[in-house]
Amino acid sequence: MTSFKFPEDFIFGSATSSYQIEGAYNEGGRGMSIWDTFARTPGKVENGDTGDLACDSYHLYKEDVQLLKNMGAKAYRFSVAWPRIIPDGDGAVNQEGLDYYHRLVDELLANGIEPMCTLYHWDLPQALQDKGGWESRETIAAFVRYAETMFKSFEGKIKNWLTFNEPWCVSFLSNELGAHAPGKTDFQAALDVAHHLLVAHGETVKRFRELGTEGSIGIAPNTEWFEPFTNSQEDIDACARRNAYFNGWFFDPVFKGQYPQLALDWYKSKGYEPPVQPGDMETICQPIDFLGINYYTGGIGRNNPDEGILEFEVVDAAFDKTDFDWNIYPQGFYSVLTWVKANYGDIPIYITENGAYYESEEDNGQYRDPKRIEYLRKHLIQLNRAIASGVNVKGYFLWSLMDNFEWAFGYSKPFGLVHVDFKTFKRTPKDSYYWYKQVIANSALES
Repeated sequence: MTSFKFPEDFIFGSATSSYQIEGAYNEGGRGMSIWDTFARTPGKVENGDTGDLACDSYHLYKEDVQLLKNMGAKAYRFSVAWPRIIPDGDGAVNQEGLDYYHRLVDELLANGIEPMCTLYHWDLPQALQDKGGWESRETIAAFVRYAETMFKSFEGKIKNWLTFNEPWCVSFLSNELGAHAPGKTDFQAALDVAHHLLVAHGETVKRFRELGTEGSIGIAPNTEWFEPFTNSQEDIDACARRNAYFNGWFFDPVFKGQYPQLALDWYKSKGYEPPVQPGDMETICQPIDFLGINYYTGGIGRNNPDEGILEFEVVDAAFDKTDFDWNIYPQGFYSVLTWVKANYGDIPIYITENGAYYESEEDNGQYRDPKRIEYLRKHLIQLNRAIASGVNVKGYFLWSLMDNFEWAFGYSKPFGLVHVDFKTFKRTPKDSYYWYKQVIANSALES
């Protein structure tokens, strides 16, 4: 048996997002978001599910904080619903919305749990989408104003901030592939959205510094890792394109002030180009205090001229898969983390999301989910390996605290450590909850 010990000051926690858990979509002065609209569009979300009720955390937040405390979590990553704070995106501030998050943050602090706040986890006010959404540069200024409202209101309470969660999903998944709100299928629109998100990130970091806000600020891109199927130059180049598209497109501008040249040249050859204006790249490249990393999957890829703009094909290499049909590829977790250190330096890193969808089996009131435990064990070992290799990882936020609204899959894909009955909102910790509680208590795991 091998023991994997984490540093004494390593922070273990869990994560959620506003639209996925809060519910109360029309309470407390909240405005409509693009996800309210998308979920109401026939055929967009499995079973016609919406986030109208979700986990009802708007009313049950104290119960959720107790779940975190009983698990031993040292920190909690949550997101704020922009339309709760500014219902139309750029008008009057809604004090009821601020008050809700103050109640949540106060409850966390009273229980010894450090809040980490994500400003944008995909719920853009619908009123701004009606004016062009993230395809419009005007949304940048609206976002910075919203962020400033949060910074000022929570000064001294929230010390760790993230601007955007998974900008690849906000841009490419939502506007090239059409799988998420607003559901467009336009590659140029995806490039426009990605660029404006990055400019908004940079402007927000600038405003954070100008205000002298106490604490630290970063961004949380999602990552993946693909190895080439063969050592042919074609497969190597295809995986390099995929890496530049998924990872580098959001890392290089933030850390180097430029887009990956490989991807830039490739897109231009296809007739696409990001809408860069003078000064944009300098704005994006504001120094950040830490980096969030979301990692779930990866695998093997190869060149295929018939596969989309990237001419890249995922190879079904018979990996074990989660119930989401995602490859279980823990070695990719190590590869991503060491790639970040090699390319962008010794930036402090928090794993802001890692977890898996598995169905659990009820057994006399207890929910058994051994496959989730095994997924987490494998990934935490690779995380420990990265730390031992010199990657500056400070903490790990497991996704997710509880089963919730899983975007286009509705309530059909449970990622939680805690089972939620979506009719009664009863929370029941799963076996994985108690396993993770032990990991936290020991700051170690065994294999």
